Amino acid sequence: MATVEWNLKQWCLYDWDYRGDEWSAGWGSVEMQWYGSILPRIQRLLPVEAILEIAPGFGRWTQFLKEHCQSLIAVDLSEKCIEGCRERFREHEHLKFYVNDGKSLAMVPDNSVDLVFSFDSLVHADPSVMKAYISQFPRILTRNGVAFLHHSNYGSYPIYQKIRGVRILGAALAHLGILVLNQGWRDGKMTADQLVLFAEEQGLKCMSQELINWGARGVLNDCLSVIVRSNSPLARSNRVLRNNSFGSEVRYLRKLAPLYTKQLDRKPDIKVS
Repeated sequence: MATVEWNLKQWCLYDWDYRGDEWSAGWGSVEMQWYGSILPRIQRLLPVEAILEIAPGFGRWTQFLKEHCQSLIAVDLSEKCIEGCRERFREHEHLKFYVNDGKSLAMVPDNSVDLVFSFDSLVHADPSVMKAYISQFPRILTRNGVAFLHHSNYGSYPIYQKIRGVRILGAALAHLGILVLNQGWRDGKMTADQLVLFAEEQGLKCMSQELINWGARGVLNDCLSVIVRSNSPLARSNRVLRNNSFGSEVRYLRKLAPLYTKQLDRKPDIKVS
């Protein structure tokens, strides 16, 4: 389980020389991942007056989000990351960065956030962290506010996790392309169903969930969840898509990247798909 303590140690010691851009290697570039995979999924929610970004790292997505709002607050448990963001975006006065304890949003004003955004970070968060963050959404969201969260669904595959733990069997299945040994430090307890319950407990509504195969064939180990207030004009019954083609999307965008975007300046060393 990826605890707060584990995350604090991991991201304070991590080499941030490339600002996390190396995690976009599967798409060929950060720009291709943003414009090809992320923006199409949130474009109907933008622009907005105020954005809250949870766990921005060194600002991989902040650099794009800042163009779609009048103000942005970003919180991260890593002081190293927050200092990196403050330096990177020092000329942008409408951006504010805060260190938190990995769960608190106390620095965010009441009824002030139109969009809560987190991508490629909360996959490392365990259920207690996800529940803590969501419990604060009723206080900070505007009436029509929306949360777009990328989180782990790896907890839905306990047998898969056990097989990975059997060294010889896991290695054999990985060789056949059936199993992925490196799950990118995903939390092994969090699930899409749990997130729905966490939202409902707070009087919120999960209006859509896209289950995706992130670096794993046939295993929908991640989820993209959209949450609104129960009385929001956007509120509806949850629509769930089991998207086994996400890996194909990534590979297609990677083919386009050399034609249309600036390439990463080092050989990619992190496999995404």
